[in-house]
Amino acid sequence: MNLKELYQEIILDHGKNPRNLRKTDNFNKDARGHNPLCGDKVHVYLKLDESKKVQDISFEGQGCAISMASASIMTSMVKGKEEHEVKEIVNDFLEMIKEKETLNTKLLSEDEKTKLMCLSGVKQYPMRVKCATLSWHTLTSAIDKSQNEINMESTEI
Repeated sequence: MNLKELYQEIILDHGKNPRNLRKTDNFNKDARGHNPLCGDKVHVYLKLDESKKVQDISFEGQGCAISMASASIMTSMVKGKEEHEVKEIVNDFLEMIKEKETLNTKLLSEDEKTKLMCLSGVKQYPMRVKCATLSWHTLTSAIDKSQNEINMESTEI
């Protein structure tokens, strides 16, 4: 199996069988995201402990396979991480989606990096970049409590 086929398989798996697709019990941070250009919607729920470690994270929503796969992969990656680590992972992912060839963070295993890299192909399709980054921008908003709802139409990638 070549790399492109592996990436497609990961996206299809997470798109059809999203992980953490539910509402977190006793969440203490959340935000909604919407991409009106394609109709994708996501609601990210976080439960942070006193030391700002992600005890649980989940999402609800609907959207294309890329949007759902990205949210699924994201929630799997950041569960158990400290808030500052989550921000580093999010920033590294968003930079990779925009311009970089690889991920630089040392906070993820090679397997986790491969799962995130499967979304890098969207760079070639600007409209799809917003699908892949919707949940990530929404997670940032939940952590920072910066907005109640992210609108990807007006969000810079």
